[in-house]
Amino acid sequence: MRRFGTVFLVLFLGVVLAGCAATKKKGGEVEVEDATISDTTDAASTDAASSGISSEDTTAGEIIAISEDSTDLDDPLGQRVIYFDFDSSNLTPEAQRVVEAHAQYLAGNPGMAVVLEGHADERGTREYNLALGEHRANTVNEILQGLGVAPDAIRTISYGEERPVSMGQDESAWSLNRRVEILY
Repeated sequence: MRRFGTVFLVLFLGVVLAGCAATKKKGGEVEVEDATISDTTDAASTDAASSGISSEDTTAGEIIAISEDSTDLDDPLGQRVIYFDFDSSNLTPEAQRVVEAHAQYLAGNPGMAVVLEGHADERGTREYNLALGEHRANTVNEILQGLGVAPDAIRTISYGEERPVSMGQDESAWSLNRRVEILY
């Protein structure tokens, strides 16, 4: 009988998790689909109402849909991706402003660590793109260190062309893949 209860619990959790599927749209927006489990949806709505969150913002299990595009564009700390021109590791003035804001934050919080992931588009050889992604991550690393972030708080890694965010075969897709992601 105990085995039946365990199997039932596993199946129930599988149904709940399958009902709360999240998909990522182009542009970084995250869309969360509503689960259709009435008891937990009502409880989530009640809890959300008492916490000041509208029931439209919650689904079963109180998952809140957050759009990465909803960040204030005037807040450079809200921007975690630095984009580069083709075959370049030079920062634009806007990218420089974003990196400087992250450096100020990290220098003021010495317990924080950051990972800089360098990426490239698919053009070029695998080796070349790995080197270019590394060079881009190192460019951001040098700026962070120059602005007071401890070297041991920074880790760089290059994925080259291996982790594209856009699978297209045109300049708009390639431009999204030429980036450094700032993770902490």
